Amino acid sequence: MTASTTPAPAGPQPKIVMDARFTRMDHHDGISRYGASLMAAVAPYAQVTMLIHDERQLALLPALPWVKINSPLSPLELFVSRHVNKLGADLVFCPMQTMGSWGRKYPLVLTLHDLIYYEHPAPPGFLPAPVRALWRLYHKAYWPQRVLLNRADVVATISQTTLGLMNKFKLTKKPIRIIGNAPQGDRTPRDPAVAPEKTLTYMGSFMPYKNVETLIAGMAALPDFTLNLLSRITPQRRAELESLVPAGATVVFHNGVTDAEYDQMLLRTTALVTLSKAEGYGLPLVEAMALGTPVVVADTEIFREVGGDAAHYVPADSAADFAATVRSLAEPGAWAESSTASVARAGAFSWDASARELLAIAEHLRSA
Repeated sequence: MTASTTPAPAGPQPKIVMDARFTRMDHHDGISRYGASLMAAVAPYAQVTMLIHDERQLALLPALPWVKINSPLSPLELFVSRHVNKLGADLVFCPMQTMGSWGRKYPLVLTLHDLIYYEHPAPPGFLPAPVRALWRLYHKAYWPQRVLLNRADVVATISQTTLGLMNKFKLTKKPIRIIGNAPQGDRTPRDPAVAPEKTLTYMGSFMPYKNVETLIAGMAALPDFTLNLLSRITPQRRAELESLVPAGATVVFHNGVTDAEYDQMLLRTTALVTLSKAEGYGLPLVEAMALGTPVVVADTEIFREVGGDAAHYVPADSAADFAATVRSLAEPGAWAESSTASVARAGAFSWDASARELLAIAEHLRSA
């Protein structure tokens, strides 16, 4: 996954409508951040119009023209093309695969980020109860996914790992292109000569497949380190995890941090850590590496794709190997070497490359 050398299309700027209705209204999650970052990257090359369903979303979006329409979870989504057709788009991009398409008169790109929920079917808790029920039914078979994806002209995904799974399960007959994730904003790396704090940082949800339990278990062998769990968490889930904290270990639940606080923690910590068993990409890895922060992660195909030779890999269920790998970063010169390698690896990913890939798709569909 390297930076693209595809030039921006020549001639008049294309009109691209980008579906921003999956943007959260209080804080970004992975898909929300992906969409907002891609919109900002595309804007210098195209006439971009954002679709929103609530004006509170604008606080987390770039300052671009927007149109307010129905929620993507509304029954009116079946007829969303009635609104979008009026915008005269050369391309419509949706960061999900669920956008309504009946009666559309525009080229459409739909996105599939991962296949996590086929293996781990528990739905995100923020979804309404009826949607959670449909979610579970939807992920019991692959044919509904095929129906959704085959409505597009082009299907986007964010990694070679997910692309391989899509081909394995024959999820679409349409062309699949990678429009990858990348670090957000300008990120100045830390000085590798400055010793880090004895802290570890986790950014991610607390769903079972994220395997936070093993991180906590590993802290038994790291009594001089603090594990910072940054994301928001329900009181029930927090109580479950707090009951697992080993005697003498230090685990801090932050229950949400700002982007600025997150970056400041990454600039001080010894490593970003995650033993998640399934990811579509793993954006926190790239965010950390871009700042020169080493990453200790589960040995999975997607983390190998993103982390390359810079990341430190451990078996997902081995608390002992996790602790030993953290300890190895304290060996003379090891942390500084890992920090430098992390910055180099993060340089392979950029939002500009992703924007140019989307522009190339728009140019191809416009000339087809």
